Amino acid sequence: MHDTRKRRPTLQDIADRVGVTKMTVSRYLRDPGSVAEATRQRIAEAVEALGYIPSRAPDILSNATSRAIGILIPSLSNQVFSAVVQGVEAVTRAAGYQTLLGHYGYSPEREEEQVASLLSFHVDGLILCDTEHTERTRKMIATAGIPVVEAMDFPEAPIDMVVGMDHRAAARAMTEAMLARGRRHIVYLGARLDVRTRLRMAGYYDAMGAAGLTGEHLLTGESSTFILGGSLLDQALARWPDLDGLFCTNDDLAVGAILRAQALGIPVPGQIAIAGANSLNIGRAISPQLASIITPREEIGREAATLLLASLAGQPLATKVCDLGFTLFEGESLGEIPRPIRS
Repeated sequence: MHDTRKRRPTLQDIADRVGVTKMTVSRYLRDPGSVAEATRQRIAEAVEALGYIPSRAPDILSNATSRAIGILIPSLSNQVFSAVVQGVEAVTRAAGYQTLLGHYGYSPEREEEQVASLLSFHVDGLILCDTEHTERTRKMIATAGIPVVEAMDFPEAPIDMVVGMDHRAAARAMTEAMLARGRRHIVYLGARLDVRTRLRMAGYYDAMGAAGLTGEHLLTGESSTFILGGSLLDQALARWPDLDGLFCTNDDLAVGAILRAQALGIPVPGQIAIAGANSLNIGRAISPQLASIITPREEIGREAATLLLASLAGQPLATKVCDLGFTLFEGESLGEIPRPIRS
């Protein structure tokens, strides 16, 4: 049986087509100005005609740096992490660095595999979108001796540099905004159960406890979807029929809850106030507009890349931990703050 795969053009193929040595072609690819103009033109035409794809493997193996940054994200479908990657690449592209992207589905064991894979490509640095790692992951990174940025939240034991925001404080602030509108039976809905879901739940309980109220939560390990948000609303109403507020760990669940409430004829925010996190575009498009925590996702990516490149360049860092803060978009789904009654 013959191998039908198409052979990639080589330097020798270009050299044969142009009538020069392979070394001349290699010199042209490294620095076009190093060969005569007429030869340069013929080589460029041959490269275009053959569809030649340069290989960076020899450069990576022979040089101290690869000019590549590894990025690990937990979800390919989550808009949150696509924004982080966009922020990273806005900085790395301008600095002449390539990015290698890995996906690990919120699994520390899968993250370990992906870290090993990225390190095998001799990446110059890593940006990790989680702060909980296996011991082997930490050991591999320590052995590699490259700069690392953990993004999104703040770990108790950072590997190196950190860029993120305080999800617990943000959740507390959003819960307080709901309490300020007179809501007293607020239920927290969580999915995936990653570290940010747990931090937001802790912030919710901080606010409820400070108000002298007993909080309630409903959690699932499933991935967040609009449908799941509607299902969790149904479950919450069955358990707590007098609930008057829902704080959801993200906008997917919150939007799903709003749509389900509307299908059931439950007025939002008239009967139930609903809030989410991440302030996705869909939350601004629906009616009522969804109250949500604005997470500076693209800015986190930009700052993570900026810190990483500064470290690679040996520049002194003012800080290794950067808190980009948060803001609340109170939208329309919380209702109005009651005005005090004047006597």
